[in-house]
Amino acid sequence: RTTRTPHVSPPVVDLRSDTVTRPSPAMRRAMADAEVGDDVLDGDPTVAGLEARTAALLGKPRALFFPSGTMANQTAVWLLAARGTEVLVDADAHLVHWEHAGLAALCGVQPRPVAASPARRVMDADTLAAAVRPASVHAPRASLVALENTHNGAGGVVTRLAEMRALADVARTHGLPVHLDGARLWNACEATGTAPAEYAACATTVMVSFSKGLGAPVGAVLAGSEEAMADAWRVRKRLGGGMRQSGILAAACLYALDHHLPSLADDHRRARTLAARVDGVGGARVVPPDTNILMVDLPRPVVPAVVARAAAEGVRLSPWSQTRLRAVTHRDVDDAGVERAGAVLAAALHAELGVVTGL
Repeated sequence: RTTRTPHVSPPVVDLRSDTVTRPSPAMRRAMADAEVGDDVLDGDPTVAGLEARTAALLGKPRALFFPSGTMANQTAVWLLAARGTEVLVDADAHLVHWEHAGLAALCGVQPRPVAASPARRVMDADTLAAAVRPASVHAPRASLVALENTHNGAGGVVTRLAEMRALADVARTHGLPVHLDGARLWNACEATGTAPAEYAACATTVMVSFSKGLGAPVGAVLAGSEEAMADAWRVRKRLGGGMRQSGILAAACLYALDHHLPSLADDHRRARTLAARVDGVGGARVVPPDTNILMVDLPRPVVPAVVARAAAEGVRLSPWSQTRLRAVTHRDVDDAGVERAGAVLAAALHAELGVVTGL
């Protein structure tokens, strides 16, 4: 009688987002050991430590811990934008497409989408300046400029410090405050060698997330002036974001700051590796990654089929549109995982798109 060796499937390589990361055993221990209190009543010491540390990193007087970056973004808009006005924001920004129309539903403002600069794929000072309406009794006035760095929809594009300062100068010229959606600001800092406080100095308020490349299970921080954060505390409470023994969550964020920041460079390197493995296959073209987000543009609308083929082989990707898919590298996918993902994705592209001669 022969004994058959059971088939063992290779582990799933999940590149849908860097939000799929799971806390490491050491991070879980830090969470379990966290000193806690009631943060709504009289404060949680671990949350207070995270807020103070993040405020210092961002060069702001005060910071506030939130359960999500979306809630922190919406709180900033609530504070800074007047009802019945418009927010000048990149046309492909997270605030426009992925926050469930919160600008309108919660904050009573409308987005004014600003065209991207063809050279940079995100709005720049020139396109922002061109979008500011002349004063008119017939049109809404702008009351806020919202920036995003890195820019998710454009493929993790970094807006460099000089560009950020130019955008802030346009806002200042028109008397407009600036909110920075810095969900992946850590990646921008790693890619450019820029200190977080230098980027944050361009904005009135700034949000940073810990649940993406840094690998914490949940959490974001909004930073700004003492007065703004006192008001933000009330808005967070109104939105249901007051948390009790939230030091358990803040401990994961502190651990990430201590131990996970250096790994962002590996994520960026692996995104470039993946790009090299699939660019040109079947006519596919990658958007050259600045950081850890890779967009792949296809010549025909077969993204659902490509994503399904890859998933059947244990590689999970995000359909972005009928002709664009997204892959995001992160700390839970190592070099071998990226190589396997590249091979699987290339095979799926070849199967759906065929061979293009002359490559």
